Amino acid sequence: MVKKAIVEKLSQVSTATIATCLYKKGFRNQTIQNVYSLNSKKMVGEAFTLRYIPAREDLNHIEVFKDPNHPQRVAIEQCPENGVLIIDSRKDARAASAGSILITRLMKRGAAGVVTDGGFRDCEEIANLDFPAFHQRPSSPTNLTLHQALDINVPIGCGDVAVFPGDMVVGDADGVIIIPAEIANEVADECLQMTSYEEFVMEKVNQGESIIGLYPLTDKRLLSEFNARKQ
Repeated sequence: MVKKAIVEKLSQVSTATIATCLYKKGFRNQTIQNVYSLNSKKMVGEAFTLRYIPAREDLNHIEVFKDPNHPQRVAIEQCPENGVLIIDSRKDARAASAGSILITRLMKRGAAGVVTDGGFRDCEEIANLDFPAFHQRPSSPTNLTLHQALDINVPIGCGDVAVFPGDMVVGDADGVIIIPAEIANEVADECLQMTSYEEFVMEKVNQGESIIGLYPLTDKRLLSEFNARKQ
């Protein structure tokens, strides 16, 4: 129930607001670099990870997919409902991390989204799914060309960010950010307050108010107006 409440809170805030909140707490490297949304859908969920290492030809022939214990396939079937599958592809998009069949299976199992710091194949199909998906760029070659799936639900690096299983993942049009699990509820609460302030600022800017004294809020008149609005 606690996680559900956190998800509901984080669904109301942007990655930009979360990034500022984390920066205030001393976290400067929580935004996954060089990943982009295929369909601009909001994503919030707990991290479930898959790690690739560089492929070796004798271990990554096409027949390996017949193995029911192949880590990539197992990760798709084990990613929990409302989890976000985060794939460490070593920032290498020369071969796909996954394609539309596996990602559709994730969607049907109730996952909250998928992220790779590499690329996806079948991108047009993935973009048309009602499912958040983030990657570096399209990539048609099968993952076996360059990636060997090895570990499931272990700490990984994705786009230069450390991701631990159970961390909260938020994605939107501005990117994907990782919130350490231990401070997720605290961050969610603070971001809701920040969002309320940002909405106030935008309202006043649209009314012609100067940003001086408003952003940040140092003008006593505006501060009083904002505090009255919160009550």
